[in-house]
This record gives sequence, structure tokens and C-alpha cells, in this order.
Amino acid sequence: MPPLGSQPKFLEPLLGIVFDLDGTLVLSHHDFGRMRSEVIRLAEHYGVMPGHLSVQEPIHRIVEAAREELRNAGAPDGVLYRFEADYQRSIDAIELEALPRTIPRPGAPELLKILSLKGFRIGLLTRSSEIFARQALVRTQLAPFFGYLRSRSTAGPTKPSPEALLLLLKEMGVPIDRALFVGDHLLDAECARAAGVRFYAVMPDPTEAEAAHSTMTEDRFLAAGASAIAKDLPELAHHLTIATPPPLP
Repeated sequence: MPPLGSQPKFLEPLLGIVFDLDGTLVLSHHDFGRMRSEVIRLAEHYGVMPGHLSVQEPIHRIVEAAREELRNAGAPDGVLYRFEADYQRSIDAIELEALPRTIPRPGAPELLKILSLKGFRIGLLTRSSEIFARQALVRTQLAPFFGYLRSRSTAGPTKPSPEALLLLLKEMGVPIDRALFVGDHLLDAECARAAGVRFYAVMPDPTEAEAAHSTMTEDRFLAAGASAIAKDLPELAHHLTIATPPPLP
């Protein structure tokens, strides 16, 4: 937990909790490097100068940079629309390749079950496509817990825009000062902070962190505004004071 006095002022008790999906609740081992490379390839096909985009940047920032360069170069709207459609179709297909190996993160079913039983409103805000998110929830048997979901396929703002989180909370009927966003990435923390919603970080699962060469640390989450940090979902349950005691020997 962060030092005393470092947490923003929020109302208690919590009414609703919004979760990130991939890495937070499910483990999919997406090939993000391939996705980023494919977006760059398509951007250059539509007119972005080779070498202007970096595979080190998150996909949404690559797309934003590509859009800006194409607009500044005077590309007609039709070119922008075709680029949008093509890169979305391409990364959707790569994303779906991960579905057969997608599993629930340890502790996810138990955490969501107890939150549901205690009456929390639960939502999902993800950068994944709608089809992947829905199928991943079904595959991991987490779908019954989510009546509220916004993905990158949803019309309107998408994560990390704070408006995406605020729209989801409005659908859930949860005031921002009674809400919590839980995620495993700095983009999640930035989204929550910009929306004025408290944020709890879950450290990346060791298996995914190693594969993705993750450099996430507790200090980076604290600097991004996290009110609490858990190493895993069972520890998150303790932060939420909903953990059940271990059975007696």
C-alpha cells in the first residue's frame, strides 16, 4: 500500500469496480510486437514515411502518429478510413490467434464471484476487440460477471481515453467518486487518473511479464497515481477487504 496520506479523497463504500481484461483477469500471451509491426506496415502502405513510427510505442500511439502524419500530408478521408479498417482487421485476426491459449489469471474467478455476491457492479474496459473480449470471457467462464463492457470496437472513445471509462461508469450507474479501476498497465493508471477515478494496480503476472519483457515496478505505478498495488488477484482481494480467511487445518 502507498504511504499514509497519499491516497486521493474518495467516498466509501465502493459501489462499482471496472477491470482491465488482458493481463489483469486473463492471460493470453498476445503477440503485441507482431501487432505493432503490422500497424506500422499498413501505415507506411497508406503513405506514412518509413522510419517515422516506432515498434516500441503502444499500438494506440502508433495509430495516432500515423493519423496525424497522413492528415498533415493532405491524405483524403477515404485513405484514413481504409487505413483504420485495415489495421483493425489485421490486429483483430492476430489477437484471435491467442484465444486458444487464453486462461483465467489465478484468483480471477474467486475474486469476481465474491464481488458479485457482495453486490458490487462490475464492468470491463479493454483495448481488446469486442469479439476477442467476449470469447475470452466465455472461454475462461468469467462472462456471467460482466454485464457492462467497453472494448476498442465500441463506438466512441476507447481506452486510454478517460471518456471511455466515464461512459462505462455512467452505463453502470456508478459515480466516479464511488468507483475503482483495476489494471496491470500504466495506460490503465493514466486513464483512471485522467478520469478522476481511483486506481488499484495489479502487478503483471510473472509468466506474461517475462514473455513481454515488462519493466513495470511498484514505484512506476505509484508515480502514475495508484492508490494501492497488489502482486496478484488474491492480494487485491485483501486490499478490497473481501478476502475470505483460509480454511482451518
